[in-house]
Amino acid sequence: MDENKQKTNRKCDSFFKKMTRQGIALSYGDVRLKTTYSEVLPKETNLVSKFSRNISLNIPIVSSPMDTVTETRMAIAMAFLGGIGIIHKSLTPQEQASYVGSVKHYLNAFIAKPVCVKESDLVESVLKMRLKKGYDFFSFPVIDNSGKVVGIVTRNDFDFCFDSSVKISEIMSKEIEQFSLIGDDIDVNTACQRMLENRKKILPVFSKSGTFHGIFTLADVKRIVKGDFKDYNLDALGNLRVGAAVGVGSDLEERLELLSRKNIDVIVIDSAHGDSRAVIDVLKYCKANYPMIDVVVGNISEGASAKRLVDAGADGLRIGQGPGSICTTRIIAGVGCPQVSAIYECALAVRGSGVPICGDGGIEYSGDVSIALAAGADNVMLGKVLAGTEEAPGITFWEQGRQKKVYRGMGSLEAMIASKASRERYLQGENSPSKLVPEGIESKVDYKGNVSDVINQFLGGLRSGLGYLGAKDILSLQELADFHMITGAGLKESHPHGLDYIQNAPNYSIS
Repeated sequence: MDENKQKTNRKCDSFFKKMTRQGIALSYGDVRLKTTYSEVLPKETNLVSKFSRNISLNIPIVSSPMDTVTETRMAIAMAFLGGIGIIHKSLTPQEQASYVGSVKHYLNAFIAKPVCVKESDLVESVLKMRLKKGYDFFSFPVIDNSGKVVGIVTRNDFDFCFDSSVKISEIMSKEIEQFSLIGDDIDVNTACQRMLENRKKILPVFSKSGTFHGIFTLADVKRIVKGDFKDYNLDALGNLRVGAAVGVGSDLEERLELLSRKNIDVIVIDSAHGDSRAVIDVLKYCKANYPMIDVVVGNISEGASAKRLVDAGADGLRIGQGPGSICTTRIIAGVGCPQVSAIYECALAVRGSGVPICGDGGIEYSGDVSIALAAGADNVMLGKVLAGTEEAPGITFWEQGRQKKVYRGMGSLEAMIASKASRERYLQGENSPSKLVPEGIESKVDYKGNVSDVINQFLGGLRSGLGYLGAKDILSLQELADFHMITGAGLKESHPHGLDYIQNAPNYSIS
């Protein structure tokens, strides 16, 4: 995004200044965007944005680091769609790093450091390892005790093994020279041809001197050759992008070290109050020790907080204190700013800095995304919207004839009891239920099917919003947008009304 353009005044500035003078703070139900002349069709709009200074997004949507929203499956799905998923921190450092590694390994056409198994390993131990690590693949290079590659094992080898107590050496393909490539600059097309010739799903690559370089994987080679990856959010090496949350706890240093080894794209410092000494200390530690990793900091809701965090080195900001459907911070602590005003004030405070703004919480409908971006957000973070999808953690269950999934706030009593990280997020050290002070609740949401269907509806609504304002992209939306403040009657009029029966639509339902 052009930083010079960000410094210019915007149409909505006078509206929000007027609201500030009157002491009014606004949320999604309080405003609607003014339409204007347009020559832009929704299908012509460009939704490319950023999550942090160096982490781009093909769609402006991020999945929240909550234990009922984002683990490996959600992060993979989000990257496929063009967004990014943030793995929650209610995991051990080892578990979280493993989840990140699973995302990073998922799409590797060429893996420089593949997961290897030993020829002396038992088949059953490898299968258990695969499940524990959450790997979606079955293909592994096989090494001997000295680390030399002596074979490969693929899904077919496992499928045709009826005795899992045997060693990997008994089921692997050993003619390594027949299905390998030797060279220092192997291209994807050459790799694809060799794999098709040998009917092998992985292709070991060695240098001319015999050094093992890594492997190509068939599924991902085919995607690249066919060009099926253009919408994915990929890093410079062609791997899926993924983020992970960290806190201010004692395991910070270990967590960061393990995440960095997995080539994490972005770190999110996850706190209920981002404008605090502890969070700023963590931010400075991250930037001093891992300068190549972007750091997004939150949560905040005031412009002064945004300016302070940017000055401390933040690469992105996460805005929202209490707007989430399962958050009770504003009621329990009595603090927080309604979300649209919070986004605007924080975005205004750092306008021109090149630091992207993430609107986190309060999104119910796709129109809310249009409003958040128009107010100054560069992307939005979704929790409840994604919690009921197939890719979200947790199992589905039936209740009163409807499929459900559990959705809970990280400040809920249940989350605090289960996770030290949740207690730390809300600055609580006690683990006795009677001494904890929750700032969230646990609930249930309807099962929604695949996350791609949900996101596509939201993107369709967002594109329509840009079209109504004649905005070809997100920056144009921010420059052109102006707002109406509406009354309760206006909000009621905005929804379907005066009807005896409403048939739910894919993007609108009456619970």
